[in-house]
Amino acid sequence: MSDLLFTNARLIDPEAGTDEPGALLVRAGRIVDQGQEVGLPGEDVTVIDCGGKCLAPGIVDLGVKVCEPGERHKESYRSAGRAAAAGGVTTIVTRPDTAPAIDSPETLEFVTRRAQADAPVRVVPMAALTKGRAGREMTEIGFLMDAGAVAFSDCDHVVANTKVLSRALSYAGALGALVIGHPQEPGLSAGAAATSGKFASLRGLPAVSPMAERMGLDRDIALLEMTGARYHADQITTARALPALARAKANGLDITAGVGIHHLTLNEFDVADYRTFFKLKPPLRSEDDRTAVIEAVRSGLIDVICSMHTPQDEESKRLPFEEAASGAVGLETLLPAALRLYHAEALDLPTLFRAMSLNPAKRLGLDTGRLGAGAPADLVLFDPDAPFVLDRFTLRSKSKNTPFDGGRMQGRVLATYVGGAPVYRRD
Repeated sequence: MSDLLFTNARLIDPEAGTDEPGALLVRAGRIVDQGQEVGLPGEDVTVIDCGGKCLAPGIVDLGVKVCEPGERHKESYRSAGRAAAAGGVTTIVTRPDTAPAIDSPETLEFVTRRAQADAPVRVVPMAALTKGRAGREMTEIGFLMDAGAVAFSDCDHVVANTKVLSRALSYAGALGALVIGHPQEPGLSAGAAATSGKFASLRGLPAVSPMAERMGLDRDIALLEMTGARYHADQITTARALPALARAKANGLDITAGVGIHHLTLNEFDVADYRTFFKLKPPLRSEDDRTAVIEAVRSGLIDVICSMHTPQDEESKRLPFEEAASGAVGLETLLPAALRLYHAEALDLPTLFRAMSLNPAKRLGLDTGRLGAGAPADLVLFDPDAPFVLDRFTLRSKSKNTPFDGGRMQGRVLATYVGGAPVYRRD
């Protein structure tokens, strides 16, 4: 493989917190130098003129659902990998909420082989925390770690039995395994389709109080104090949960938190005409919650932004709002949606890529997500100002359930590289 020299680039470095012009040199699939003055490349070099566009670490998307095994008609590793590459996502961290759940080394090895064979981007899997995600008996965490699991989660199936969860956290803590929780009080949130308030009442939708998230987080934090486990909250979406998260971090607990891009860029009023593409779990929140969570990302209190990519077929969504399946696809729309926050001057580009690339990679112990020397050359070249109107039928995902359909977006991926090899180029 020849050296790659990216010139005339706008380098977005989340580790240094900088956004400045420069060049970047890649050798044997790894970054060897970057900045305004780059060392001389070897004789065999391919020069790529970036035309002043942004060059950033590839996105590490923490919490992607790929529907193998069981629901391949919704999303396969091939289609998810192509969508990721087109969206500037170079590493997808897959969820275990498949049918059946990824709760055994055999199932994990199956999906790992499928990913290696079909996906052009890096794929690292999570495994279920309890067998069948049923919340009754923990999985064989040690064996699953040996098989390649980077974290353990029952996803949106909250482990309601506190004794089972405490035992799983204790065991995971002893092995150094990361547990990913979904902070919700399951009794309060059962059957909810919206966030409680005047708007949900006027629409006649079953709703849940934002306090359900706070109560779920408080319980998990108490168990972390007891067990000393490593923990990541998959989605913190309400202002009420933020003080508890801040206290837990200040008290030295090994806790991080994430938020999905839809909760950062949409609010409860987007559900106005009962469009089921806006039905998410947890439901979309108030505008006050949205702005509070954006500020938490800016300050670093919330560590990770992800797509929470959840494919659903047309039959699952073309139902009354209460009955429709929750979730939206997001691999291709994560970056342009995040750039809405940049154009609104809510977050700058280094902060966005800190949350989308650097922090998730660090939390999972991966060496990606940065532009420093020695890092894999997993890169995204994008034009942050290119406008377009999203047509969901152009998405590479098998499922087309995006709330951004018909939306005006700004920011297009021009090319994506994994280990220095191009996996996507915009025509």
